Amino acid sequence: MKKHDGRKLSSKTLEEIRIRAVERVQAGESPEKVIKTLGFTRACIYNWLARYRSGGFHALKSGSKTGRPRKLAGAQIAWVYRTVVDGDPLQMKFPFALWTCSMIAVAIKSKFGIKLSETSVGRLLHQLGLSCQRPLFRAYQQNAQTVDEWKQKVYPAIRKRAKSLGATIYFHDESGIRSDFHSGTTWAPIGKTPIVEATGARFGLNMMSAISPRGEMRFMVIKETISADQICEFLKRLMHNATKPIFLIWDGHPTHRSKKVKECVDSFEGKLEIYTLPGYSPELNPVEQVWNNVKNHGVGRKKVFGPDQLKSLVVGQLRRLQKLSSIVCSFFRHPDCAYTLI
Repeated sequence: MKKHDGRKLSSKTLEEIRIRAVERVQAGESPEKVIKTLGFTRACIYNWLARYRSGGFHALKSGSKTGRPRKLAGAQIAWVYRTVVDGDPLQMKFPFALWTCSMIAVAIKSKFGIKLSETSVGRLLHQLGLSCQRPLFRAYQQNAQTVDEWKQKVYPAIRKRAKSLGATIYFHDESGIRSDFHSGTTWAPIGKTPIVEATGARFGLNMMSAISPRGEMRFMVIKETISADQICEFLKRLMHNATKPIFLIWDGHPTHRSKKVKECVDSFEGKLEIYTLPGYSPELNPVEQVWNNVKNHGVGRKKVFGPDQLKSLVVGQLRRLQKLSSIVCSFFRHPDCAYTLI
């Protein structure tokens, strides 16, 4: 993109550009993406952010004083942004893998010799459009290239083949839930942690489910450990009265690769085709959203007093989902699973 020469623009126009650019950054857009769309050099956006930090929006006006002296210049703010967004605290000898304001303050002091309070660092991060969030953890063994290939080539080829054969694509997964699982929050007096009575005994339940982009859903709930026998039973139920081929996509769990399961798949004489997701990539499976729904929006908010009640709660939530095909379809629109619809 051709870079603009700010000297050819009127002071009023430049003021408006600076203000809009800073507002976009504070709304969460990447500073470098914002400045690229505007056609100015990268240094401009960080200089504007430095001016805003020292004197607010008034400091972005042409000819105005920028307020108190700046502790951080534009280039230094650029370093902070890139360090937090692209850097790993462990690489800088910090003991934790998650950034905190105090750690960032130490990093700034070490790099530039400038001391900032945690409050000042927090304000800086907000001004850069950053927020404190709960991170999503990915297995370090995950191969990014394999994941991209799955999204861009492998799955589109599976979908194309399914369409040509009139087959239905299902994603499959297993999960478990324990009686002591809970989620959500409740109101209570400050300093007095609320108590919800439930059984002190621990017991669990295992689940299997398969869903299709059309909103179809099958499930099975068992008390024992999931083994090849249970997998085969699920496959038989899935294929019962199936008039068209079924393509089943699941992970590479050893049970899925067992001799017994392979023999079961072969018994359907080509009507069931199996495909395996990239390793260490559970987020690619829309069924993860089924478990999220069951655990966090269903069972996790209820009192559990016994195994039979736990099973009743789980089955009830799964049956409700099964009837709400629009909700099941929405699982495929989750950011990590939207590749299935492209």
